[in-house]
Amino acid sequence: MVPVPGDGPYAVAVAADGALWVTLARSGELARIKDGEPARRHPAGGVSARPTVVAPGPGARTMWVTQFLGDAITGIDTVDGRTVRVPLDRGAGPFGIAAGPDGAMWFTELTADRVGRLPHPGPALDGRPPAVETFPLPVRAAGAAGITAGADGAMWFALSQADAIGRVGTDGSVRLHRLPTPGARPVDITAAPDGTLWFTENGVGRIGRITGDGQVDEVALPGGAATRPHGVAAAADGGCWFTAWGTRRIGRVTPAGRVRTYELPPGVSEPHGIVTAGTDTVWTATESGELVRLTPR
Repeated sequence: MVPVPGDGPYAVAVAADGALWVTLARSGELARIKDGEPARRHPAGGVSARPTVVAPGPGARTMWVTQFLGDAITGIDTVDGRTVRVPLDRGAGPFGIAAGPDGAMWFTELTADRVGRLPHPGPALDGRPPAVETFPLPVRAAGAAGITAGADGAMWFALSQADAIGRVGTDGSVRLHRLPTPGARPVDITAAPDGTLWFTENGVGRIGRITGDGQVDEVALPGGAATRPHGVAAAADGGCWFTAWGTRRIGRVTPAGRVRTYELPPGVSEPHGIVTAGTDTVWTATESGELVRLTPR
């Protein structure tokens, strides 16, 4: 467990060199943590920007972070530390971000009901912000949140206020898949090795899975709606890991739909982001101020 007191760690991602990058929502920074090396912090908009989700860029050199209240995206060169700030429209509310199959970074605008595309400037940052494209969603007040690249060459995203999963092609065409459970409130989404996608249903205490043609099945979690599942990460065997924000647990769903949960250490609470590192290690960022490692047995 790595303490990050007072800074509100929210999301966590793994870089190509194995280092962990963590958004610190309260201090407005991005932290890099790797065994055997001193922790480093990078500015990510400051306290008022609320950096939210971080993801590796195409290749092995950059990390990208959304600034939900700062209406911007920041790219960081992991080799020389250079940064580039990409301003967005006022009120955009960027939230999720992920690398796409087209070599661009794709992101959601939670408060503007759009999905955006940010062409990647290359293996290294030159300080010039790339031009941004945005694509409007066919629903209002949809709450576009997590986003991930699918096996079909498109980007898939969760619509937390519309109870739907969306798909956007690299040409900007958007299609929505309504979820069968009212009030599902999907927040995060990840692609499994078999081409399906797992997502959290924060409003009803379930983990969902959707196929490329829109077929959905749901797994009820022990504890029901009180679990408040938030983050999700794919497991190597086709299952997934998730954070149960409401019950202080990390959970595992097998490809067959079996669930097992692990309680966090005493005093550790509000797990948000989650990521797998290798085949046997899981990390989660907790709003109580820790980065927690789980090695299942």
